[in-house]
Amino acid sequence: MSVDQSLENFLKNVEEISEIIQGLNSEDASSQENAISRADEMLAMLKNTEDEDGTRTKTNRTLINTSPSSSSPQPMKKNSEMGQENVLAHLEKDANERAERRRQNKQLANALKDLGNEAFAKGDYETAIQRYSEGLKKLKDMQVLYTNRAQAYIKLQKYQEAIKDCEWALKCDKKWLKAYVHMGKAYLGLEKYDEARKCYEKIPDIDSSKTELVKGYLNEIDFKERKHKLEQKALQDLEAGDETAISVTQLLQKLSVEDQIPLYYCGGIQLLSQTMKDCTAQTLFRTNNGFSVIGENAVITRCLTTRQVEPIDAEVTISVLTLWQAVCNGNEENRRLFINQTNTSEHILACLSSENPDVQRMTLALLKTYSSTEDGRFLLVKHPDLCKLFKCLLNYVTLMDGTAGEAMGILFSLTQEQRLKSYFRTFSTELHFSFSSLLSKLNTVNTEVFPQCIGVFGNLSEDNIIRSRIASSQTYWDSCLIAISECCSPNKNERYKDILTAILGLMFNVSLEVTSAIEERGINIATQCMSLLSWKEGIILNRSVGILSRVLPQCTAAVSLLVQQGIVKKLIRIMKAGGQKTTMYAVKVLAVCAKEDTQACRDIVTNDEKFSTLVGLLHSKDELVAGNTALCLRHCFDLPGAASSLLQSDILKLLLIHAGGDAKRSSVQQNAAIALAKLCTAEPRYIPQLRELHGIEILNSCMKYIK
Repeated sequence: MSVDQSLENFLKNVEEISEIIQGLNSEDASSQENAISRADEMLAMLKNTEDEDGTRTKTNRTLINTSPSSSSPQPMKKNSEMGQENVLAHLEKDANERAERRRQNKQLANALKDLGNEAFAKGDYETAIQRYSEGLKKLKDMQVLYTNRAQAYIKLQKYQEAIKDCEWALKCDKKWLKAYVHMGKAYLGLEKYDEARKCYEKIPDIDSSKTELVKGYLNEIDFKERKHKLEQKALQDLEAGDETAISVTQLLQKLSVEDQIPLYYCGGIQLLSQTMKDCTAQTLFRTNNGFSVIGENAVITRCLTTRQVEPIDAEVTISVLTLWQAVCNGNEENRRLFINQTNTSEHILACLSSENPDVQRMTLALLKTYSSTEDGRFLLVKHPDLCKLFKCLLNYVTLMDGTAGEAMGILFSLTQEQRLKSYFRTFSTELHFSFSSLLSKLNTVNTEVFPQCIGVFGNLSEDNIIRSRIASSQTYWDSCLIAISECCSPNKNERYKDILTAILGLMFNVSLEVTSAIEERGINIATQCMSLLSWKEGIILNRSVGILSRVLPQCTAAVSLLVQQGIVKKLIRIMKAGGQKTTMYAVKVLAVCAKEDTQACRDIVTNDEKFSTLVGLLHSKDELVAGNTALCLRHCFDLPGAASSLLQSDILKLLLIHAGGDAKRSSVQQNAAIALAKLCTAEPRYIPQLRELHGIEILNSCMKYIK
């Protein structure tokens, strides 16, 4: 390479380096990033530049001749080469210094971020912004600082600043989801609904798992947009002199006057209720502080919080409840605002406890307005006194009028949704004690609606945590047993049949848990269920056998007692005539009995001639049925003559099918294989057929299932 060419290349590099250094000193984060990238590229290029004369510039900048004489002196480096090496050394030194500064700045930025987060958590948003800003001075491309600061700006309603920060965060990382989330919130604060939607709609393209989260954000936008449009229309109607709109504002002004007699407020509230005919009137009620005007009035509050014994107190209360229902009916924003009012919880609980039936009825009607929609139910379970509200509604089951059904309907709606069950965990123990008290005093409850009350706790028991707590309570099991005895008394047999069915269903669900309480009460539970096996109603029979199938494995002490009472004969009768599920539970109970008590095996031989029922069940495609049937047979084959009684049957083929099959449950192959081994051991005449059907190979393959 000529000297002129080398000099030209050197000058070109110097010019580029000058631009890079200028970029590094820039205040703009993107310019800094671009300069860093160009510097790294130049370093990589210069480190690998090879001269025409066979020399290569290495990382240590020493010029090495690839074919020197050991005694020959090193040639002098050209000026351009020496200048280039000096520039390269300067760049590398600068890069190392920058790396060290960045490391230190990152530590400082993270520390400032933590300080900002602490201030944010305390609600000190100005300080939080200051700390995040200080952090950005240390590290301009730290995207989390931008979005954290944006979040603080949103809290202070500085939406434009928040949007700008989110844009900077996306320059740092175009896939930073929080930037789109907070930008959407900022646009929503500016009432720019379409721009907010566009922000949220970009999120699933980056992370498809956030689809449900985005759905919630988009629903919030729709809600806010509807609210905005309604408020605009209400304002326009008011400005246009609409009669209804003017009436709402005038009535609220009159009701704002303090220290009037109750009749004054009662009349005004009744007139106000009559104006609530559309969304415009409901919106004007809200925007003119209607909830505060009514809920914070001392005279009205006194009427609401008494037991409404005096006629005027009851009349004022009923008028207020009527107004609240009219204001909240079909209006999502009003429902939200009302339920979050400071005094709402106190007023609702007081009205539910009223001695006036009309007040009770109107309060339930108001709560039904919430429980009839998904959004309303969610608002209701966030009630600050949810436990008190639940127990108050639960007490209605003792009333003998229509309010009992209304109260149970509200509770049933609240507990039916899976996503709401977690709200009841914190006080589930307190609730099931209240419920247990009702179970043990059936003569005090409304028998027509009590099954629905039991269904409420059935819904709650679908939650694993709540179910475990209920199952661990001996009080609960004792109450159930008392209730079953009450239902089965001669004079209440038919009248309490629905209650009995519901109790058994709840017991069946709860007995899924393994607890010491079930073990300790197992004998009593098993004995009670045993007494129900003679009922003709299929659902009662099904649930009774189902409970036994779950309780007996936890309380084997009850097995011998039931065998002595003749349970085997009843189970075989049930399996002959029962439905698919009942049979599945019955054969499981029979398997437990056969495993724990030899007398049960003798009773099977006596009551199931040549094992006709059990052999028939081996044809079942249900793995639980087939596996438990094989388990019964394997224990019965220990009895003399039991295996010989099946010589004329296809028992060997059936067991081989299950032993060599591909069942999902290994216990099926295990029980079938052991039953086969015992069958052939007890009766050697099966062995030739076993060999003919390659049974030895099948048994060998089943050894992995046998511990």
